[in-house]
Amino acid sequence: MEPDTSASLFDTTDIIFLAAIGLGTIAWFNRQQISDLLFGSKHAKPITETTSTTSKRETNFVKVMDQQGRRVIVFYGSQTGTAEGFAARIAKEITQRYGVSTMTADLDLYDLSYLDQLPSDKLAIFVMATYGEGEPTDNAVEFWDNIMEEDPTFSNPEDEEKPLRNLRYMAFGLGNKTYDQYNAVIRKVDERLSKLGAKRIGERGEGDDDGTMEEDFLAWQEDMWPAFCEALGVDENSAQSGPRQPAYEVEELTEFDKAKLYLGELGEWMKEGAKIVYDAKRPYNAPIVSKELFKGGDRHCLHMEIDISDSNLTYHTGDHVAVWPTNSEVEVERLAKALGLMDKLDAIVRVQAVDVAASKKYPFPVPTTYRAIFRHYLDIHSVVSRQTLMTLVEYAPTEISKQLLHKLATDKDEYRRRVGDVNRSLGEVLEMMAGTEGRELNHSFATIPFDLIVEDIPRLQPRYYSISSSSKEDPKKISITVVTLQYNPDQADPRTVYGVNTNYLYRIHEAINDLKADALLPQYSLTGPRSVLYAGAGGVAKVPVHVRRSQFRLPRNIQVPVIMVGPGTGVAPFRGFVRERCLQKKEGKPVGPTILFFGCRNSAEDFIYNEEWPELFETLGAPSRIITAFSREQAQKVYVQHRLMEHGAEMWDYIQKGAYIYVCGDARNMARDVNQTFIHFAKEFGSMEDAKAQEYIKSLRTTGRYQEDVWS
Repeated sequence: MEPDTSASLFDTTDIIFLAAIGLGTIAWFNRQQISDLLFGSKHAKPITETTSTTSKRETNFVKVMDQQGRRVIVFYGSQTGTAEGFAARIAKEITQRYGVSTMTADLDLYDLSYLDQLPSDKLAIFVMATYGEGEPTDNAVEFWDNIMEEDPTFSNPEDEEKPLRNLRYMAFGLGNKTYDQYNAVIRKVDERLSKLGAKRIGERGEGDDDGTMEEDFLAWQEDMWPAFCEALGVDENSAQSGPRQPAYEVEELTEFDKAKLYLGELGEWMKEGAKIVYDAKRPYNAPIVSKELFKGGDRHCLHMEIDISDSNLTYHTGDHVAVWPTNSEVEVERLAKALGLMDKLDAIVRVQAVDVAASKKYPFPVPTTYRAIFRHYLDIHSVVSRQTLMTLVEYAPTEISKQLLHKLATDKDEYRRRVGDVNRSLGEVLEMMAGTEGRELNHSFATIPFDLIVEDIPRLQPRYYSISSSSKEDPKKISITVVTLQYNPDQADPRTVYGVNTNYLYRIHEAINDLKADALLPQYSLTGPRSVLYAGAGGVAKVPVHVRRSQFRLPRNIQVPVIMVGPGTGVAPFRGFVRERCLQKKEGKPVGPTILFFGCRNSAEDFIYNEEWPELFETLGAPSRIITAFSREQAQKVYVQHRLMEHGAEMWDYIQKGAYIYVCGDARNMARDVNQTFIHFAKEFGSMEDAKAQEYIKSLRTTGRYQEDVWS
């Protein structure tokens, strides 16, 4: 998978976290009206001020631009919110620098068939992430499907061969170089727009989430200004650097309706009797149970079962489930202290866009509290960007802290060393600034406007996990396999980074299994808003979830051989695959050879699902089997690609018989090494030259016979 997340990925190592990746904070007020609460009908409340339940959105964006006097529209295709954040930054800077009225637009909100109506004196900017193996994000699918048609549909069906001849656009893509289809979406969109007659302004930008996304974006942005100004007839030298123009206004309320107060709910209050439809905009509070899989060592691995019986949610074997996290109390209090809000955490606030014509009036459910904002709505664990640090310089309380912040914001190497590479959040950077001056954190940066915090910190997004169960075996129970993430990014610094969601889930595991709490892990509020997620000892624990479809699928022909490679928690989807093949075998169906290559450190400690595999593969029968690689049980480390090589002739024979290859796990190293191993098979056993061997394995990808479910 190729997510559009930036450096805030705390759950991307050694877990089935597919980042990163979401649709902006439950796409709040960004799509059709949301009618239900996170916690269901028995807590139904009246509709709040957030949206109108009767208004109909205008989908012709050209008409909207004309009505609002906008000259530029920034479309975003975002899976986890990063592309949406970049789009908002571009729009704001265009307006603030050059006074050009600009709007941002979710690709899923507007009818892109009207692209042929955008006049040449206006400009469209596409900020699009690549998800999966070259796939568009969820909110870009409709646009993608249309634009990729041989004869796309536009508003003027009688137009000639170049229907977009008047369209001028700019493009920036978000991708990850560890994936084979790096930035495939923006590249293909760029190619198609050009073929349809549109003219690209400036160079296409491409950001790499594996290393330099923020720097890539800033570099592209600076390079694009001359082309932007020329295209719109704007004097480049007229760039303004006046006072900051707030994007949001924040009002503390003394009078409010308690029945309409949001305390972390992820969906709008539903009408009495309204039909509940759970999805990415409306996650379902699912009961959850868990058990520990590791049998020693310094890590925890959980098998968690999520009950979706009382919801409309469905899944297919190989899909992903999204779990909506809660921020740790450590980070909540750290940032609240820095901003001088500790004694106001439960104050009621309304946050709304300053621009009355903004497509997104509210950044999250309001009215709410500072505590709920920090706990549930903002990704306060995310790595703070250089651009954000620059906006904070003027609010630094002392000359020393101003100089320090300015250096971090302008010196790439200093920023990388002290912030980027070590995953420091905004709260941690402010704490570091205060500590450098020997001051207490409390109120140290109370002069920072809260609207700036809302503007610069991304929305908290769900974490995605490969489903480790079979929908045919149990369509109402979803299993996930989660390793808690905690690591020390700098050996010279004792500071530990904790995965946001994995440790939240582990705290739930402790609570529902009545375990002694791990004193080293951060604390979380497990109860959820109005105690709907966990009522306390002996009660049922729930987590907000939704399901995301995946292309990671078993072959329709069950007789086809299957080769699966999944070390560590990469084995999760293959548990579902194997269990499904066993079910088919028990039904008397002719199931083909099923080979699983699994690797871990030690057979006695982290051999995941070791108690299940013998019976499962006995059911499947020879030649189906699991082939293991325990890396630390001999002097020389042995990994799955080594075991794969040992069985090369047999695997090549299966491939010649139509076998499907599946790889799940780390994209940066394991997946690449496994891919090279299969290329080696083509050369050694298929007598192919290197170029032909690479093309052969690539053709397996193209035809769906080589599939990956990987993360970086």
